[in-house]
Amino acid sequence: MRFKKFFIMPIKGYQYISRMFPANCRYYPSCSEYAKWQFEFNSPHHALTASALRILRCNQLFPGGIDYPVVYFIPPTMTKSLDINDFCGKIRVNYWLVPKDASRSRYYLIKDFHASNHPNHT
Repeated sequence: MRFKKFFIMPIKGYQYISRMFPANCRYYPSCSEYAKWQFEFNSPHHALTASALRILRCNQLFPGGIDYPVVYFIPPTMTKSLDINDFCGKIRVNYWLVPKDASRSRYYLIKDFHASNHPNHT
């Protein structure tokens, strides 16, 4: 956990400073937000490679647009039978994983801004 913070803290610092200037990223989510999501969910070498390639694409030679991060995730298997009491209560969803291909090992990472913008929202 602390190792991820080592990479994410400079990105958060950059995002804090860049709020003082007009937005100029050609992609959604922005390159810094893309890098932050990559470091939260992928290993550092995958995140660094994907972030560097994304920053290199952020210029006039590429059209830009929507480019969600792709994360590698293998869903856990169900080892016990589920009971109705397992679903009681509310959960907070910060990110949605949308399958990228039929293999179901690569997912688009989409942030749920409704949950993140309202800290008291449950």
